[in-house]
Amino acid sequence: MNSQTIVAPMTPAGVSAVAALRVSGSKVREVVKFLFGTAAEASLKPRQANLGTARQNGNVIDSLLYIFFEGPNSYTGEDVLELYPHGNPLIVRELMQAIRSVDGVRLAEPGEYTRRAFLNGKMDLSQAESVADVIHSANLAELKNAHRLLSGALSKKVKVLTEQIKDISARLELDVDFAEEEADPDYSTWGKKIAAIRESVESIAKSFRGKAALGRLPLVVLYGAPNAGKSSLANALLGEDRILVSNIPGTTRDFVEVRLFLAGGEIRLVDTAGIADKATDALDALSMEKSREILEEADLKILVVDGATQSPAMQLATQSSAMSLLPATPMSPAEQPQPTPDLVVLTKQDLWGATEVSEIAKPATEAPGVAKSMTAAPEMAPKSISVSAKTGFGVDALAAALNSRLFKENENPEDLWITSEREKACLEDALAGIDRALDLIRKNPAVELLAFEMQLVRRALQSIVGEISSEDVLQSIFAGFCIGK
Repeated sequence: MNSQTIVAPMTPAGVSAVAALRVSGSKVREVVKFLFGTAAEASLKPRQANLGTARQNGNVIDSLLYIFFEGPNSYTGEDVLELYPHGNPLIVRELMQAIRSVDGVRLAEPGEYTRRAFLNGKMDLSQAESVADVIHSANLAELKNAHRLLSGALSKKVKVLTEQIKDISARLELDVDFAEEEADPDYSTWGKKIAAIRESVESIAKSFRGKAALGRLPLVVLYGAPNAGKSSLANALLGEDRILVSNIPGTTRDFVEVRLFLAGGEIRLVDTAGIADKATDALDALSMEKSREILEEADLKILVVDGATQSPAMQLATQSSAMSLLPATPMSPAEQPQPTPDLVVLTKQDLWGATEVSEIAKPATEAPGVAKSMTAAPEMAPKSISVSAKTGFGVDALAAALNSRLFKENENPEDLWITSEREKACLEDALAGIDRALDLIRKNPAVELLAFEMQLVRRALQSIVGEISSEDVLQSIFAGFCIGK
């Protein structure tokens, strides 16, 4: 595979100011000669940006920048050429076709660049897997963790554990070789050392967070009475008019989902149909049922209150009665759980009197008109934030409140978590081997068996960083990568 030169775009398909392509392999210099001429190939210098006009059969493809990276000092460890044409898909397609017309050059497979980097010793397998996490992280916490994995933080931990096991294995195997010449080994010391290793391995294994959970964007749902200002609030958070707004109650009939970027990452923001105390028709009842359904999935429920006409206490009472009027479900209306807001937003602040403006992030039980009985424990009451979608008052404070609740800062910046099912399986295999070794020490302290089990533990840990790996494992890992990586 590595004898062939590969090419692929590094940027997504579509129109952009600049696109990027990468060529890797032994034919890189021939590609430069084919596109830019003999003089360009002869004067090629590593890591130097060059401006040239790419041609095929005398026809101009594009004027572009290109950079040559000489192996092994490149991403893949091979000769690499990066090209930066204009981001017209027609140019990218023509340039790709021209490069592939060079004998020995083919389209890269998914993840093949990173796979070559691993095979050429530019990174270990754990680091290679983290490349996909860097690309697909949905928030800053995930991105920071991915960068730590890519920098080798997990690899260093595994290396320390592997060295400790190697030391124990060497001493165990020494005892096996000279069992007749020396006194019985002190198994109590082996048990303590192996137990300490188990604690470290278990700590890493418990940090596992599946990619499915990490890739899921937090869901924030705006709900409240018709005409409370939910759609206007969503537009204000987005900074653009994405959702239809009018003074007519019931404009939003179905929930509308948009993507909102906060400081810590991206979220799903849902604007629901208003929940009234009585449905006006069957469609209105269905709209309220849909609102209830999406509320059940929400990570954060925001009760939107029309601060100019209705107090939060009245609004909560309205929601409670309205929810019981929704179409029948397996539970009776009386048994249906009522939505408890995580946050109360008082809208239309620009229409309030000067003395009525509540303080930002004040407990909702202290907001205008909210009864102390809203929650059993006042300290657990949802916060309230005053906003005006018209003037922008409080919108930034609301965005900051959402960010702090959904994307909590890691208390220990040195902590990391693993996201690979493969790494988790390797750690579980290591733990199983350690448990067998500890059981042997308690029941049947045979040095030969202990040495064998610790060899298995070491191999399981080495598999994490790819010191031991099979072709099937590599194929499984890199098949999920994008073509250009």
